[in-house]
Order: sequence, then structure tokens, then C-alpha cells
Amino acid sequence: MAGVAQQNKSSITLKGSAEIVSDYLNFGINSILFQRGLYPPETFQSVENYGLTILMSTDNKIKEFLASSLSQLKDWLIQRCVTKVALIITNVKTLEVLERWDFHVEYEGNPDESGGQVSEKPLKTIKNEIRDVLKQIASSVAYLPLLDCLCSFDIQIYTKSNVILPQQWSEAEAAHVKNAQSVKMRSFSTNIHKMETARDGKAEELPSSFSSRDHD
Repeated sequence: MAGVAQQNKSSITLKGSAEIVSDYLNFGINSILFQRGLYPPETFQSVENYGLTILMSTDNKIKEFLASSLSQLKDWLIQRCVTKVALIITNVKTLEVLERWDFHVEYEGNPDESGGQVSEKPLKTIKNEIRDVLKQIASSVAYLPLLDCLCSFDIQIYTKSNVILPQQWSEAEAAHVKNAQSVKMRSFSTNIHKMETARDGKAEELPSSFSSRDHD
């Protein structure tokens, strides 16, 4: 009797999609920190991912901070309660917000009765979309002058109002760049989570190769 063969499909779960988004943010934020010169270049090491060479911080405090923030983010992404993640770059001396990178989250499809969700979108396609976003972030940053002051960064996670905050988290005032315009980057989607990325900065610093719109 002849055997029956079936092609295996790799499905992405809700948890797996949250992992993909978290990984994108980890690589994207590290890339921005390096390219904007917030920390000495010798404190970064190159890592290959998405078909790109990405510079990742070797500073333990930065790694621990990002790991803790993104771990909590993953839990909230699974609960479908995150609306946006913001990377805030601030002048240490004046506390002025110099740059803001917004990572907007949209939810696609509907969870099943158990609260789970599955996407059949090929992982290779998703990674190619992420690669294109990271390449565009890098090319936009290349047009900008290095920040000429001591800067720090923070992560703000925007959630729905019914979220119960863990003990180590607290509500914060939204941080905005004064008189800013926004440049919108490419998006990517897992067919569970869709990510839209944009950079807010002073109008005269925006790269001319990207269309800009007034900041709300």
C-alpha cells in the first residue's frame, strides 16, 4: 500500500507572535542606541539577524533593563492590551526630550475560545518585512546629526486602562518632542500583531528622503 505524505506547516501562536515583536524591538532599539551615539561604539557587538548585521549593547545594565521591559511587554501583547511602545531619548542635563521613536501595535484576527490565536504566515516573510523596517530605520538615522550632549533613554509602554500594573511599574507622563514632526517607517505583520514604526524629531532634522506629516 502506498504511503501518504503531507507537508508540515509551521504555525505561529499568539505567544510566538509576541516573541517576534519583542525580538524586533530589542534589535531595533539597540540599533537606534548605537546609531544615535548614545553610548560608546566599543560597548556594542555585531550580531547577525534578519539578514543584517545589527549592533547590540554589551552593557549589562542596558541588557537587563531591556530584557525586563520586553518580558513584561510580551505578557501584555498576549493579553492584547498594548497600544504603543515608545523609545524616549532625553538630554540628561536639561531633561529635554530630543527624540521619540513610536512603535504602534495593532491586533489582527480574533482569539479562539481558549484565548489563543494562530497565524499561518511564513516566518521567512515576516523576517523579510522586519529586515526592511530595520534597514529603513538605519537609512533614516544616517541623515541625522549625532546628538551633541549626554543623553539617556527610557521605554514607555502604552496600555489599555484596565491593565493591572506590576509592583515595579508605575504610571508616567507621556514624553513628547516639542514642535516635532513625524516620519513614518515601513510596517510588518505576523497576522496577529501589526507594528507601525515612526520617529518624532525636530522638523529641521528630518531626512528629506522621507515624507513627513505634522505631529499630532
